[in-house]
Amino acid sequence: MPRIVSLIASATEIVHALGMGDFLVARSHECDFPGSVQSLPVCTAPKFPASGNSQEIDRLVKETLQKAVSVYNVDEEMLERLQPTLIVTQSQCEVCAVSLRDVEAALSRRLTCRPKIVSLQPNALADIWNDIQRVGEALDVAARGEQLVEHLKRRMCLISDLALSSPKRPTVACLEWLEPLMAGGNWVPELVEMAGGINLFGAAGKHSPWMNWEELRERDPDFLVVMPCGFDLGRTEGEMYWLTERSEWKSLRAVKTGQVYLTDGNHYFNRPGPRVVETLQILAEILHPALFPQEMEGKGWKRIED
Repeated sequence: MPRIVSLIASATEIVHALGMGDFLVARSHECDFPGSVQSLPVCTAPKFPASGNSQEIDRLVKETLQKAVSVYNVDEEMLERLQPTLIVTQSQCEVCAVSLRDVEAALSRRLTCRPKIVSLQPNALADIWNDIQRVGEALDVAARGEQLVEHLKRRMCLISDLALSSPKRPTVACLEWLEPLMAGGNWVPELVEMAGGINLFGAAGKHSPWMNWEELRERDPDFLVVMPCGFDLGRTEGEMYWLTERSEWKSLRAVKTGQVYLTDGNHYFNRPGPRVVETLQILAEILHPALFPQEMEGKGWKRIED
């Protein structure tokens, strides 16, 4: 029987969606869905407190990366004790989660077992599908992986077809960090377009880019969707002062028209797994409220007015 360690939240969700959740023996500190995984041992931790505000976290990440190759610690003793047969990690972002390099370092230093390593690389939507299939293949359930991908694609097509039936094509700015400003990249621009919007910042398949207030004011989006990486709705709302206290804030079209939306970036926009479908649903509900029941409101998104 496999003994799976997931070091990234999206992988934990993929394993469960493939029907293999019972074989998980440990998780990362960020794995929190489904709720049952929270009883599993935690084998990673950030090298600094992640409770600070946007500016403080940005500073600590940059300072840590100047001194070390990673912002995370891996519990090598726990991995040795658990003797996993499969470790799922990622190589897409050194900041977002434990990376392949972290795992390889841990294996070389201490582990006597030689688990298979699957490193996810979700740079774009197609990569998410590929990663699901790779995990399925590693667990000898390749057919389930293919079926899951087709099921998720069908659901997303239904949402997108309805969204694109609207003649409206509003411009959208997605903010993945607040201080300093960062736009949503990777799969987010694709989701905006699938939801019938025109994405203004960030390119599909490329890392999230830094941006500035001059650019935001110049492009002046119809909709502003706030999705800080790793923040839920409550924490995002608590960080909005980085935007609302800026002198430029009230001059933005989206602010004037009440089209500013907070989202749960942690569980949806920043998590490239099966719930990418719900992420698309959130965008569709925000951009086309007349077409979509507000099923994700309060859970995945919230509208604010200034």
